[in-house]
Amino acid sequence: MRTTDKKAYLVGGGIGALAAAAFMIRDGGMQGSNITIFEASPVTGGSLDGGGNADDGYTLRGGRMLTTDNYECTWDLFKSIPSLEHAGQSVYDETIAFNERHLPHSRARLVDRNRFKVDVSSMGFSMQDRLELLKLAEADEDTLGSSAITDWLSPAFFDTPFWYMWATTFAFQPWHSAVEFKRYLHRFMLEFSRIDTLAGVKRTVYNQYDSLVRPLVAWLQEQGVNLIMDCTVTDIAVQECDGRLSATAIACQRRGLADVIPVADSDLVFFQNASMTDASSYGSMHVAPARRTKNDSQGWRLWEKLAEGRPALGRPAAFNSSIPESYWASYTVTLKDGAFFERMEQFTGNSAGTGGLVTFKDSNWLMSIVLAHQPHFAGQPAGVHVFWGYALHPDRIGNFVAKPMSDCSGADILRELCGHLNFDLDIMATANCIPCRMPYITSMFMPRAKGDRPLPVPAGSVNLAFVSQFVEIADDVVFTVEYSVRAAQTAVYQLLGVPREVPPIHAHDKSLKVKLDAVIKAFQ
Repeated sequence: MRTTDKKAYLVGGGIGALAAAAFMIRDGGMQGSNITIFEASPVTGGSLDGGGNADDGYTLRGGRMLTTDNYECTWDLFKSIPSLEHAGQSVYDETIAFNERHLPHSRARLVDRNRFKVDVSSMGFSMQDRLELLKLAEADEDTLGSSAITDWLSPAFFDTPFWYMWATTFAFQPWHSAVEFKRYLHRFMLEFSRIDTLAGVKRTVYNQYDSLVRPLVAWLQEQGVNLIMDCTVTDIAVQECDGRLSATAIACQRRGLADVIPVADSDLVFFQNASMTDASSYGSMHVAPARRTKNDSQGWRLWEKLAEGRPALGRPAAFNSSIPESYWASYTVTLKDGAFFERMEQFTGNSAGTGGLVTFKDSNWLMSIVLAHQPHFAGQPAGVHVFWGYALHPDRIGNFVAKPMSDCSGADILRELCGHLNFDLDIMATANCIPCRMPYITSMFMPRAKGDRPLPVPAGSVNLAFVSQFVEIADDVVFTVEYSVRAAQTAVYQLLGVPREVPPIHAHDKSLKVKLDAVIKAFQ
């Protein structure tokens, strides 16, 4: 069968599936009209979401950190996707131009209980910390196995400025995977020496839904890709014979109607196995978010069904079995005036969009906020300001609000935030704070063993690929846009036999200069 006649079905409308569709068209020679994306929600983008409005309040579950020194596959893709606002420019072009105008350099990365800006020029390591960190960083993954970070580092390490900065930049917890922590140390070694200023972090013009997802979806629709929303895929029939595995049919439900779509061996099926934002829920200024689990959403069910009795398709239970260890909460604040932004800019010394995260290191919730360049949403009215924050320990009692963040409304969260800043609560008079609970947000960081994550194209598969944060890609790191895009590009090139190399990972950790800078920083 000619590539132009081949059909592809993508289960899930997150960035991985959208990227896969783009690579099929751009590099695989497929017709857009032969590609269908099934998405259970009313919008595409998956975890790269952004919604709401100035009157009801904007919402962001989270935003992934971007760099231009890494993210090889992401920028390879977005160099091909036209900007929605700048004629003749790609999304990559406009992102680079934006960051040249708004250079990041945090002046208030950590703030203590007295509202003093912590001196973060030193990482705060003891010699024991340095030796233990080096031992972990140099251990091979077989040795690290399914161990946790705490199995390798002493308790004092987790009270260093480095840990507060690294943990809140990347959302690590001490009980997370030692393998994943090691991969981050290597993949982002270039950031180690500038973690105190976040100088390597890059921002999109707007939130990542408006800046990445919307232009990508617009381009795919121009190519004729079929987007079927509000459609839940309930099963993927798989046939196994003589070590050969193939998807043969897709069962789905849309608006109460069931359908079964036959799949030929020559067709392709791409499955986004699980989502880190599965079972998330929003609250309001007066109500805390509902406590939901995978049983409420069935978001993990299809992967669990496919993987049962098939070790090559992974082990979901390694990731979704302990909500207390994979959960944190975020909040988005919409303001109808600029008073809070002006006060924060005075306090931090950073104009909005140049400071990155401000973390309250003594916060029981381990609370952080970030003020992005405004407007942060396409179409955001003049005079409206939006900022985002999150907390890594939402099940602990607050310092100023006598209950866990899990039980807090938006008004409670603002009270806690103003307490840490020693701001009068009146500064939030026009604020609308919408909290968000995400029970599986760092589930991909859970300690895991070899085989717990399937390969993008499992062994023996002729037409079934996995594209998500829960696949195995050597040397790369989860909880990044890059991981999903790299998985998509890898799978598309393999199944379509694309005669082009997937962009290799920049091995900054092999650079003598980068290593030397990291050593110097570790001894400051």
